[in-house]
Amino acid sequence: MSVQYPYISNKVNAYRDNVQGKANEPITVAGLLDRSKQILGSTYEGPKPDWTLEEIYNRLHENAPRIAIIGGSSDHPAHIMDFQTSARAAIRIWENGGVPFYFSTPVMCDGTAQNNQGMSYSLQSRNAVAQMVVNQMEAHSYHGAFVIQGCDKQPLGVVSALAHLDRLRQYRGEAPFFATFAPAHVLQGGSIPETLFAELEDVAKRAEVNGAEDIAYDLRDTMAYILQCSSNTAFQGVLQRAKERGIITTAEHEDYERRLAVHTCDGKGGVCAFNGTGNSSRHLVAGMGLIHPELELLTDPPTQKQINKALDSLIHVINDPTFGVANIVGANIKNAIRIHSASGGSTNLMMHIVAAMLYGGYSFSLWDLDQIHHEVPIPDLFDYSLTQGRDIFALASQCCSGTSRGMETLFHELIENGVPMDVEAPTVTGTNWSERLGDKKALSADQVSENPVILSTPRRPFSGVDVLTGNFFESAVVKISGMTTRQLDEFDKKAAFVLYYENEDEANRNLLNTQLLDELKTQRCFDYNHMISMLQHNAPQDYETYKSLDYDALFDKMVEQGILKIAILVSGQGPIAFGMPEMFTPMQHINASRKLKRLATLISDGRYSGVTYGAAIGHMTPEAHEGGGILYLQTGDLLYLDLRKRNIQFLDQEAFRKGNIVFSFEKIKTVRHELGQQRLSTIHHRQRLVAASNRMLGHTDAANGVVPLSVFNDATLNYRTDVTVPNKKNLIK
Repeated sequence: MSVQYPYISNKVNAYRDNVQGKANEPITVAGLLDRSKQILGSTYEGPKPDWTLEEIYNRLHENAPRIAIIGGSSDHPAHIMDFQTSARAAIRIWENGGVPFYFSTPVMCDGTAQNNQGMSYSLQSRNAVAQMVVNQMEAHSYHGAFVIQGCDKQPLGVVSALAHLDRLRQYRGEAPFFATFAPAHVLQGGSIPETLFAELEDVAKRAEVNGAEDIAYDLRDTMAYILQCSSNTAFQGVLQRAKERGIITTAEHEDYERRLAVHTCDGKGGVCAFNGTGNSSRHLVAGMGLIHPELELLTDPPTQKQINKALDSLIHVINDPTFGVANIVGANIKNAIRIHSASGGSTNLMMHIVAAMLYGGYSFSLWDLDQIHHEVPIPDLFDYSLTQGRDIFALASQCCSGTSRGMETLFHELIENGVPMDVEAPTVTGTNWSERLGDKKALSADQVSENPVILSTPRRPFSGVDVLTGNFFESAVVKISGMTTRQLDEFDKKAAFVLYYENEDEANRNLLNTQLLDELKTQRCFDYNHMISMLQHNAPQDYETYKSLDYDALFDKMVEQGILKIAILVSGQGPIAFGMPEMFTPMQHINASRKLKRLATLISDGRYSGVTYGAAIGHMTPEAHEGGGILYLQTGDLLYLDLRKRNIQFLDQEAFRKGNIVFSFEKIKTVRHELGQQRLSTIHHRQRLVAASNRMLGHTDAANGVVPLSVFNDATLNYRTDVTVPNKKNLIK
């Protein structure tokens, strides 16, 4: 049974007042509906087609809701099945008295762009998507949207655009802009074929025979994961090391990569099953109240019934500014941040959350986000694992089986664990969270008896992404939820040597070098006296035992015992310098090495993939291009990692040599001015590798969302006070 959408309460109707639109667009609507019926074939559930050009003209003239279905480009795996979802949505919008339109935006796949020039365009694509969506919505005067949410930068690009539109429309005295989001289903990760698994195990055994126990260990560790695009990078690094050490041939390496790749993705596509930026965005947008629960976590493209429920709910949203996109986002910001934290979400979203708020007209920064994150402790309630059958496909399966309600369950468990949530905030169901959580069926995480992903009892009392400060930078972020407690202990309150690379390419070449540690030792990259001081500070219990060793023996022993700490700095990767690409690949090379991942943290003014784990610190501001402290560091410098207190400090070397911890950076910029100028020249030269049309000049920094300055300057509203919640008497029953 369909519902009947109300007409849009708006003094402006471009189609009533301009006959050209009524001449041009009816054929596009009729074509969309004809094509939709053809696509659905025998599964078509609608009435006899009645979408005549005359009826379409009448609806346009009378200001029936014009709803754009926003899809994504089918060259991204998440959007392979958009044709089916958009067909179902178009039919239902028409049945409900609306006028459906369809357009899609380009959607970059970060996996495809990883570690090549394309990654310099990834972050910029979020703003480009926002601009394209605003352009099309404004040019064709659409009132609302049904968004097929994909992966990477598209979800928050569209959220930003629609929040911006809503704010703009209401500023002009027009009807609020409404939208509901339909995330693509979760792609089931692949598995290694038995014959290939046996061959890789044979490689591990050959490595052991050849004295390469590290390669054997790292290869078996990688084999334990479900197959996904990111695990292929891990295999690439380990197999490259095996090839360099003569354990496998080039032909074998290429054969293994090919066979792994073709078994990675399910043919129906979807959002990859790891908890990267795609699924983190799914959780976040759900926490923002913009996803109908019927469509949140699916293992297959949505059915007509599921789409109908989401679209039918719009009857309670249309014309009500409380349910405009900007207000929903602003009213739910604390909910969204706490959902993101508790679910171990991507570091990328630390920029995207800020951006969405700014596009929505709210004055907001990384510091506001961090304040919300730390107002109360956010427990780790997300037992996600790629080796133990608890990926996001497993969570979607639990939701589809009726034993979990996804983010509603996480919302409930946060409340149960003492985290204050804004239950009165509006959502696209036409209700607030309190109404939605009133139905207790399958709400508790305890309803999932086997391998639950969402927990009722926290794994740890903390989670999420922390904002760091220091004496040589203003802000940076680290995904604490991506570090085990043991790993956090290994790096916290430790001194670390800087190993400096001017860009990612240089870092990747060196991190794939199987002799890297030996070369650092041979070249005496780290001062002997500083190594003695590091031994005393990082492992005081071993100081007397090892303090008399010569350089080589001390170096080897500190590596063996994990006492030596190295802060690998990858500079010149910020938004202005190089588009702020992800440092996923160098971090994956570290994680794929049993030795390095005990020793090394990665620090950059670039960013990271949502699937990155380990001691990965990014988003450093100011970036090197803007004269940030990261520009002036060099190999052999010393940093103090105080992760639990959320800071990293540049150490005074003379004081450290005497056994004292003194933080001092004031003179470094002056002393190394010429070095900084040389590096800036290199950065400017390398910047030309990125198309001038897509460089992010005139944008804010990472702490302020990397948005156009015009967006930032217009964002003046107070997110604490300039939002509204539904009146209880107006809520649907």
